[in-house]
Amino acid sequence: MSQKEQIEVKQIEQVVVRFSGDSGDGMQLAGNIFSAVSASVGNGISTFPDYPADIRAPQGSLTGVSGFQVHVSEGQSLTPGDKCDVLVAMNAAALKTQYRYARQGATIIIDTDSFGPNDLRKAEFQTDDYLAEMGIDSDNVVACAMTTMVKDCLADSGMDNKSILKCRNMFALGLVCWLFNREVEGVENYLREKFAKKPQIAEANIQVVRAGYDYGNNTHASVPATYRIETKTKVPGRYMDITGNKATAYGLIAAAERAGLRLYLGSYPITPATDILHELSKHKSLGVTTVQCEDEIAGCASAIGAAFAGALAVTSTSGPGICLKSEAMNLAVIDELPLVVIDVQRGGPSTGLPTKSEQTDLLQVLYGRNGESPMPVIAATSPTDCFDKAYMAAKIALEHLTPVVLLTDAFIANGSAAWRLPNVEELPEIRPHRVSDEMKDGYTPYLRDEETCVRYWAVPGQEGFQHILGGLEKDGKTGAISTDPENHDSMVRLRQRKVELIPVPDLEVLGDKDDAELLIVGFGSTYGHLYSAMEELRKEGCKVAMAQFSFINPLPQNTAEVLRRYKKVVVAEQNLGQLAAYLRTKVSGVNILQYNEVKGQPFTVEALVKNIKPVI
Repeated sequence: MSQKEQIEVKQIEQVVVRFSGDSGDGMQLAGNIFSAVSASVGNGISTFPDYPADIRAPQGSLTGVSGFQVHVSEGQSLTPGDKCDVLVAMNAAALKTQYRYARQGATIIIDTDSFGPNDLRKAEFQTDDYLAEMGIDSDNVVACAMTTMVKDCLADSGMDNKSILKCRNMFALGLVCWLFNREVEGVENYLREKFAKKPQIAEANIQVVRAGYDYGNNTHASVPATYRIETKTKVPGRYMDITGNKATAYGLIAAAERAGLRLYLGSYPITPATDILHELSKHKSLGVTTVQCEDEIAGCASAIGAAFAGALAVTSTSGPGICLKSEAMNLAVIDELPLVVIDVQRGGPSTGLPTKSEQTDLLQVLYGRNGESPMPVIAATSPTDCFDKAYMAAKIALEHLTPVVLLTDAFIANGSAAWRLPNVEELPEIRPHRVSDEMKDGYTPYLRDEETCVRYWAVPGQEGFQHILGGLEKDGKTGAISTDPENHDSMVRLRQRKVELIPVPDLEVLGDKDDAELLIVGFGSTYGHLYSAMEELRKEGCKVAMAQFSFINPLPQNTAEVLRRYKKVVVAEQNLGQLAAYLRTKVSGVNILQYNEVKGQPFTVEALVKNIKPVI
């Protein structure tokens, strides 16, 4: 092709791409690869895997559509985007269900081989003219016979028809890589690593990726231009595309390494937390022990045993598992043992929406246990922040001899972002609150530091430190079982005071912090959406500030001062007002308003702006 015939390449700041198809079409893999390749060149990324709860819905059905949305930008990507600029729809059902996530005028890429009469019937189209029926301008559609071309591409591969069809997602990926000037070498390296034990599968997928790329390059795919997203700022270091669950696992490994302890995870598989168990099970060489227990109770109880034995003990679950673990969590509270409890929140109640995301477990982890059972609670704000907060949860547990709850959710646990690998030696020091040699032979299990109220940690086998812990209340001086009312009152207050004294960072205010008319407040994973909404409102001339809680119990010491500084406070959360209710019990004299959604989907910036602006 001559230079004159070359298609125009436009420089853009950001783009949102959504891959969609049957749950067996490999949309999550295609999206993950495009994200990883984008992250590897320094682009900011934010992803949103949106998959069905069905293990395998009927092929071509509306309930079986799986989506993966990725926001790629020249700088930091805080959200996966409200609407996509490019929608890949591998079949009629995907187009029918996913087009609502596309902006007006978006480029739609479809596999015409999957839009036959039977496909349209399953997708509940009323006519054969499916584009007109949905109000889609055909000029915005890249219609290509992907299935036919993939079959032709792999005709001599020796693969069976079913295996060949599994490669269709790579054709779509190759086409998208061409559209955004992504080098396919990065995709090839990813595939060869992923399918290292199946080189034939790897090479077949690579062949199809190249075919998709060449199709776009040779036909121009009916688009006016291709696009390039440069990197705005480059910070030296090693980067990777990381999910929240993997970052959580890495944060725990780093904490164990920094503390000089073995890491133990007792867990029971549950969506969307299972990937933490899967990831940690790969790292036995780093001193990690994982046990897939018979149930949630055993997962937590075994972790308590590991904590008693001197390990960094962790148990992972989602909301339903927290219900089951609550009695064992109470045991960790009264025994004052270091335990990290990870709650990857999902839609509820009961089984609810197991593959969707909510923030509905906050009050459960704060109060959902019998007796006075205080427990620190922290929340991660992004996939990469899961590393930092997992590390911090372990630090608090080990230094203050207490169980700690780390809240993430399906949105950030399964979502991903570009992450710069840290130097472990530069991470905050972790000093477990151990006994000293001077305490030998005079040790009792509830001997405490007078300033922090933290007891001293001894482990079985330490000569001169024999002791017993258990679920019955103990005498604070001798460690013997006690039913004395004054002792019980003292022990309850000491356990509460110990948590209250844990130092946490001050609450940071962003935006127009000195003269805002309104403060937007949230916690955990809504950070990116709330920050983006605040910036949009500021562009429209509104005076707005924002504060996002990561440390919820204990609250930052400046919480009351910050909230009382503003005439109006809107607490936005993906529940019916749990953080708002909690703040009302802790801070008086604040006009707290609420914005709540419980849809199993992330906030959209557009909806936040639309609903918050009238309050101003």
